[in-house]
Amino acid sequence: MDSLRDDNHTAVTGFILLGLTDDPVLKVILFMIILCIYLVTVSGNLSIIILISVSPQLHHPMYFFLSQLAFADICFSTSVTPNMLVNFLVERNPISYHGCVIQLSSTAVFGAVECFLLAIMAYDRFVAIYKPLLYSIKMSTQVCVQFLIVAYMGSFLNASSFTICYYFLFFCGPNRVNHFFCDFAPLVELSCSENSIPVVVPSFTAGSIILFTVFVIIVSYMYIFITILKMRSNEGRHKAFSTCTAHLTAVSLYFGTIIFIYVLPKSSYSTDQNKVVSVFYMVVIPMLNPIIYSLRNSEIKEALKRMLGRKIFHRI
Repeated sequence: MDSLRDDNHTAVTGFILLGLTDDPVLKVILFMIILCIYLVTVSGNLSIIILISVSPQLHHPMYFFLSQLAFADICFSTSVTPNMLVNFLVERNPISYHGCVIQLSSTAVFGAVECFLLAIMAYDRFVAIYKPLLYSIKMSTQVCVQFLIVAYMGSFLNASSFTICYYFLFFCGPNRVNHFFCDFAPLVELSCSENSIPVVVPSFTAGSIILFTVFVIIVSYMYIFITILKMRSNEGRHKAFSTCTAHLTAVSLYFGTIIFIYVLPKSSYSTDQNKVVSVFYMVVIPMLNPIIYSLRNSEIKEALKRMLGRKIFHRI
């Protein structure tokens, strides 16, 4: 049962996720594509985590946060992708009332964690380039752990606002969510609640995190670019900038998509466009991150060559 009677209202106890499409042929094609993407996401990010943990030359703050980003990518993608794959195989994809809030809160946690980690990684590059002599002090192991704790505390606070406000919403009518996961905006559209506070609070917390992390990234890179331009050696400029290119690419992809969804007015794009962009930042970007950092980071490529070389040598 998806609803229960209460006086003159019907309280919804479950939802139906409409998914990306109703076309059966397109469902099969998307299932194969997204399954491949998910497998690459998990294997690629796990490879990054393992490579960093077993390579002494990668035991630096930048790679510590990269391994944390890889972990967050796996969790972020896993919070929606398996359920999306099920949606492609069945005609009707129900999700319970409490199952919906679990999915909503998990995406809120790991989506925010990615924002914080990308901001911390920008600050790490700022310290490394702008204040290299103080790097070992300002980015010590203790400081890195503190940064990580703050990132997760802020992310759980963000998820708590979504969770609490979700339980304040009352659903008394349609229960068909026009999305492939329990996103907050389509749930609000189904709500019968007249109170605007449960709608405003999550937007405020998520918006604050986005604005704060974007501000940290912009300020960090302003100082980085100023420092690079002051360098006299072209080789020094190239080396300094090359350590930032992978991170800049990841930042542009991730924040570009979430700003499209959470900052631009809802009237500027359709629900179908929202779904496509959501797939990109929740499914595709977690797959791209390990590829970006592997291809554009010489230290990771060297560590991978050493590890593969040792395995080949031992087999011989």
